[in-house]
Parts: sequence; structure tokens; C-alpha cells
Amino acid sequence: MERAYDLVIRGGQVVDGSGADAFEADVAVKDGRIVAVGRVAGAGAEEVDARGKLVTPGFVDIHTHYDGQVTWDHRLQPSSWHGVTTAVMGNCGVGFAPCRPDDHGRLIRLMEGVEDIPFPVLAEGLPWNWETYPDYLESLKERAFDIDIGAQLPHAALRVYVMGERGANRERADEADIAAMAALAKRAVEAGALGFSTSRTLNHRTSDGQPTPTLTAGEDELTGIAMGLAAAGKGVLQFVSDFADPEAEFAMLRRIVERSGRPLSFSLLQGHRAPDGYRFLLQRLSEATAAGLPIRAQVAGRPVGVLFGFELTLNPFSQTTTYQEIAAVPFGEQIARLRDPAVRARLLSEEVENRRGFAGTQPRNWGQMYLMQSEPDYEPTADKTVEAIAAARGVDPEVVALDHMLTNDGRGMLYLPFLNYGHGSLDPSYEMLQHPDCVPGLSDGGAHVGMICDGSFPTFNLIHWARDRSRGPRLRLEDLVRGQTRRTAETVGLMDRGLIAPGYRGDLNVIDFGRLKLHAPQVAHDLPAGGRRLIQKADGIVATIVAGQVTYRDGEPTGALPGRLLRGAQAEPAAMAAE
Repeated sequence: MERAYDLVIRGGQVVDGSGADAFEADVAVKDGRIVAVGRVAGAGAEEVDARGKLVTPGFVDIHTHYDGQVTWDHRLQPSSWHGVTTAVMGNCGVGFAPCRPDDHGRLIRLMEGVEDIPFPVLAEGLPWNWETYPDYLESLKERAFDIDIGAQLPHAALRVYVMGERGANRERADEADIAAMAALAKRAVEAGALGFSTSRTLNHRTSDGQPTPTLTAGEDELTGIAMGLAAAGKGVLQFVSDFADPEAEFAMLRRIVERSGRPLSFSLLQGHRAPDGYRFLLQRLSEATAAGLPIRAQVAGRPVGVLFGFELTLNPFSQTTTYQEIAAVPFGEQIARLRDPAVRARLLSEEVENRRGFAGTQPRNWGQMYLMQSEPDYEPTADKTVEAIAAARGVDPEVVALDHMLTNDGRGMLYLPFLNYGHGSLDPSYEMLQHPDCVPGLSDGGAHVGMICDGSFPTFNLIHWARDRSRGPRLRLEDLVRGQTRRTAETVGLMDRGLIAPGYRGDLNVIDFGRLKLHAPQVAHDLPAGGRRLIQKADGIVATIVAGQVTYRDGEPTGALPGRLLRGAQAEPAAMAAE
């Protein structure tokens, strides 16, 4: 007997992405689209019992770095473990197209340095069956994924493609360079890029220490590229900046939007050196949107934090002679040696030379470092720092750090929040998440594989802000869901998703909210060339559905791969009559 629908979700509490109060309803999907919400009489070829559970739109993560992983993998984990059904890559101005054959190594070193994806992983994994940006999109069009993926044109690759060594060395672009970049940007969005991204931060460097090629690009260059998108009549702009001179930098972003008319989003986080600086940018953002300019800030619901451990890129003993002598031995043997009393004593007695830069200073920032436990705490109190624990025990912080990293068979991790935690709480995140012109983002899914594990942001946001927070006010569940579904989708022009209503994409999550829980980050060795990466799983996401097909059940893949490359912005669906 033919079934009326491909899928029916029965009896869930629907949080529909609009911000409206949750309501009990069935949701029916046919041919990849939602066709009925309410009391659904007809049967589905597949049915999901959602009684006592939440039903939300699939989450739309607009800040990821799957540019390499999409070329070799079909499952875009960790994002797809966390209810993400659409991700946008190509952020921060880094990516792999356009690229001439002689520049393959250069772009790999840039991605290795900026996003901590090792050179051997990328060198083995990338097929390089493209040169131009449209070629890159064509190489992905037949690939199947567990989520939909959208792409952006990365400025660094574009600049090097047009200017060669001059572009890599951050020389000023002349009129001909700018015209060429604008023309290529126009072609990229016409071929299906969602937009263009750039980086203006000193934190983004190649693996050999050189700043990103786009760091000092002039306003004329950035405006010229934006005008290329304007000529196509499509595409968004994504910026990350140090905002060293926040007044001048934001004024420039505003002028670019005023001239081009293209929507722009920028990364906004609390910096610990100027912990109230984000408020200035929020004020300028409010002024710009009040004037009708399409600008939004991408913000994070928890600290951006680095993990240290013996399996990871850095640990507090990385610079010691004792550790360097055993760093290359097999992991099990390394841990056995570190447990040897003589090796331990020598390791703990070594003085570490103070060096500049993150790797030289932060792995021993004991006063802001915490022990990562089996149940992660992303808003820890000051008494839980390594420094405080050491003082309470009457030992050196190095002892506390070493003992913890040797737990779990040497896989213990330390957690250092270095953004969004300047006052020792998540009150700044609360303020930013509530701002009408901010959207959740910055998960960096697919990147920072040996240091940061933030692809779980969507799950965390629900757990912490709607249910578990104890150190301050919480946020309304319906607003959080709207933020990471409809509002993120709108930010990048994906108007066909992010709502549970007839006509919209059949991308959905069924969530056991009371059971929703994050696991501690762990290391998996599943990248090309045997590369390792940090992953983080969750309990409580009962089912994730992409285009009407169940892709995950209780965190396990079903084998369905309905996700595809998105080619450009997606139009609002025509209204459909509910059953």
C-alpha cells in the first residue's frame, strides 16, 4: 500500500524556528520537503515517535572549515553528530580554490597554520582535481554527504591566484589586481558560492609563521571584491578581524556594505586584553542596522578554548628537553616513560624558557586553565583552575597538570578558555546571544583538529543556555533554536530552511531534551595519512533528518547520505496548504 508521506514525526513538542512557543504536533515530509504540520492522519513510509521529545529544524552552522574534508569524506563530523543539517565552509579567507598547481603547498601550509589541519593529512587527502573556483564546486557536485554544504570564496586563495608572490607577501593590490579579483569573485558566486570571506587577524598565520596574505588588504581591494558580488547581484561577505582600531575598522566594514549592498557578517568575541571591547562593536552594529544596513555579528555561546594533552598539538611540557626526547616515540611507550619516577622528576624540575606567541606562553597559563573532566564544564569557577587546585593541594601547578594528563591512559586534557571568558563567566556570551543583530556561529567544525573542539556548539547552546546554567540567567529555548536555525540560514541567504512549516526543507532533529548531554572531547585517528583529530559526541539527539531521510539515530549514522553541495542562495519556498 502506498504511503501518503515519506516520513512522519509523531506527537513531538515542535520548536519551529520562528521563536514562537513550542506546540505539540505531527510533522510530515514528502520528497524532501515538509508538507504538513499539525494533526497528520496519513501514514509515513517511516515514522518516528517523538512523544515527550523536542522537534526542531535542523541546525544551520554558518562557520565551518570542511573545505578539505568534503573532498575525501561523506560524513561531515563532528557537526553532523550535533544536529547540524547544513554547514557553510570557506570561512576566514582560507580554502583551496582557486589555486594554480604550483601553489598547492602554499595553500596547504596556510590551512595548516590557520586551522591546525596537518600538512600530511591535506597533502594525501586533497585530490586537487580543480584549479578555478567553479572547478572546485564542480568537483563536489556529485559527492553525497550526511548534511548539505555551502561554500564561500576564500580571499587568501583568490589573492595568491591573481597576484602570485606579491599577494602572498601582502603587497598592495593595484587596479588591475582588484579588477581581476572582482571578476573572479563575480564568477564564483554565479557558479554557486554563497559569498566571499577574508581574514584581518594576526592570529591567522601559515605553518611557517607568515601572516595570512589578506591581513593588510586595503579597503579599495575589499570594496572592489564586494562590488564583484554586487555586479552578480548575489553573495554575502564574511570578515574576521583583530579590530585593533575598532572605530576605523567597523567604519570600513560599514562603507563596504553601503557601497556594495551585500550582507556582511563578522566574528565577535570577548578578548581578554580588552574584555569590554565587544560592547563598542555591539553599539556600532546596532547603529548600522538601525540605518538599514544588512550586517550581523557571529558570536559563540561558550568560550573559545584550547585543549592541551599528550595526544594533542601542544601540552605544558612541549618545550622541555625531557619531553622532546620522547615526543616521537609510540604513544603507549611515551606515557609509560612519563610515569617513570626518574623521568617525571626530571620533567618537573626543568625550567621552561619564556617565549613569545601563544605556544610559548599559554600552555602554562595556570590561572586560566582547567581540568577537562568526563562531563565538561564550560563555565567553570575560579576555584577550579589548575593554579587554585595546586594551591589547595600544596603542590606546584605542573604536578596537577601532569597528573591529570596521565589519567585515562595518558589521554587526560587541560582546557584553556582564551576568548569569551575574560571575567571568568559567560555573561558576555549571554549579552551577545541576546543582541538582535547577533547569530550563533564560530564553531570551526572541521578545523583545529589538535587543539580546539567546538563543533559541538549547537548542542552546548541548548544544554547550557536553556537548561543547565547555574551561574546566571538562562535563555529561552525557542529563541536559541531560532538563532541557530532560521536566523543563521537567513544570514547566508538560505531562505528555504530553518523553519518547520509546509514547503520548507525536511531537515529536522528529534531531541530528548532531558537526556541531552555532551561527552568529553576525545582523539580519533581517522584522517588521511593516519592523521588524528579531536571529536566530541553527544547523547540525546534521537534522530537527525536531512531532506526527509533519517541520517542519524542516537548518534549513529544510518548510512543515508542525502546531503549535497548547495549552489548559491536558496529562495523562500512557495506557501503550501497544510493538511
